[in-house]
Amino acid sequence: MTEFSLHDVESAPEAAKPQLEGAEKAMGFVPNLFAKMAEAPAALEAYMTLSGLFDKTSLSPVEREVVLLTVSVEHDCRFCVAAHSGRAKKAGMDDAVLQALRSGEALPDDRLQALHAFTLDVVRNRGWVDDAAVKRFLEAGYDQQQVLEVVLGVSMKVLSNYTNHITGTPLNEQLAPLKWEGKAA
Repeated sequence: MTEFSLHDVESAPEAAKPQLEGAEKAMGFVPNLFAKMAEAPAALEAYMTLSGLFDKTSLSPVEREVVLLTVSVEHDCRFCVAAHSGRAKKAGMDDAVLQALRSGEALPDDRLQALHAFTLDVVRNRGWVDDAAVKRFLEAGYDQQQVLEVVLGVSMKVLSNYTNHITGTPLNEQLAPLKWEGKAA
C-alpha cells in the first residue's frame, strides 16, 4: 500500500493547519482521518464543512449517527465505525440500536430501521432508489427534505470512508475501546 503521511499540526500543509488545530482543541486529539486528509487541505476542509452542514439538518443527532454508521458499516470502514460509535453514544443512541448497526442486524426501533433501510438503499443503488423505497421512508414519518439530507450524509461518508480505505488510516488510541473488526470478522 502506498504510504500517505499522518500529519500533525506542525507537519501539515499550511492550509490544513487551522482545521487540525481546531480539531485538536475541540477533541483533545487530531483524529487520524484528519491527519491523513490534511495532505489535501481542500479535502479536509470539504469534509469538515460537510460535517458542519450535516449537523444543521432536520435529522436528530441519533438519526444522523444512524445514517453515518449505516454508510460506514456498508463500506466496511473500521475507522469511521469506531469514531461514529463514540459520537452515537454521546448523542444518546440506545446501546441495542448501536450494536444492531455495528453487527448489520435490523434495528429494534421501527423509525430508525426505516432510516437505516433507506440509507442502505441509497448506498447500494448509488442513488438510484426506486419510488417504493422513497414512499416507505416517507410513510415512516420522514419528509422530502430528509430524503436529501440522507444523501448529504452519504456524501460525507463517501469522502471519509474512501479516504480511509485508500490511505490505510490507523485507529487513534483514543478510539481503541470502540474498535470494530469489520463485516468479514
